[in-house]
Amino acid sequence: MDDDRSVLVLTNPCDVTADVVLRLLAERRIPVVRLDPGADLHAGASLTATYRTGEQWGTLRTASRELDTTRVRSVWVRRPSPYGGPPALAGQDRMFAADQALWGAEGILASLPGARYLNHPWNNRAAEFKPSQLSTAQRCGFLVPNTVITNDPEEAREFVTSHRGGVVYKPLWNTRYRVDGQPHSVWVREVYGSEITDAVSVCPHMFQAKVDKAFDVRVTAVGDRLFGVRIDSPDLDWRRRQDLMTCTAVEVPESVASTVTAYLAELRLVYGAFDFAVTASGDWYFLECNPNGQWAWQPAETVAAIARAIADLLEKGPDT
Repeated sequence: MDDDRSVLVLTNPCDVTADVVLRLLAERRIPVVRLDPGADLHAGASLTATYRTGEQWGTLRTASRELDTTRVRSVWVRRPSPYGGPPALAGQDRMFAADQALWGAEGILASLPGARYLNHPWNNRAAEFKPSQLSTAQRCGFLVPNTVITNDPEEAREFVTSHRGGVVYKPLWNTRYRVDGQPHSVWVREVYGSEITDAVSVCPHMFQAKVDKAFDVRVTAVGDRLFGVRIDSPDLDWRRRQDLMTCTAVEVPESVASTVTAYLAELRLVYGAFDFAVTASGDWYFLECNPNGQWAWQPAETVAAIARAIADLLEKGPDT
């Protein structure tokens, strides 16, 4: 791997998690280009790709760098802004520009020859679907709570009332939602049969048997390196009041580790943030895997180790 080949980081300017890794790459003198394509391409940056029989080349120009896109060693797809179109445009014109940017710029950035992706954006997108996560988890051998995804109120009501240990509701996607103009999160919560109404028919809903858990675990996977953190929280959904939770490093059992590896391989992921509910008897129940989950909230030593693992992969570039 040539030392002058750059790492391309696709993320928004407020991404402090990315900054942790970028500082490590700077210490290692690895050239880095940071780009938020959904915004920067409307603010002076330019991207060009040329294709001819047997040839491909391209150029990315930002305010501070010019990058030969055939000389990118790694692409870290972190948290880029959505392709929203130029702010100066409105209506159909802005929608058209946004679509062209998505299908053009993202297509170019997802097709750089000879680059390692962490993760490839198309693999990220495919792995976001919770039905796919559950199906993959089952095939790979994880314990999975009984789950139903339905827009049939009767099916939902029957599922909820048939599980005496309780059932929780989870949104299938964290859609931006506002109440009285203020951002509002839809947390995982327990649901009862009496609450199931015909409103379920509006869209698919996800209901899952409540795991009688002793604690939660987040396993952050970076390639073949796993970092486990035990989470103790008074809340069913520990994300709700993170100031009340405590996190401590925990060993990942070999049986879980091997299944994590199989899951990543099946969905073609390099990185994954796995959430488990662990029972008092030591059973690890798979809840979900966010292919681009946050990790800088964990204990400082774990954050440092994850940052090093990500920096190592980005520095290494593609396997040869």
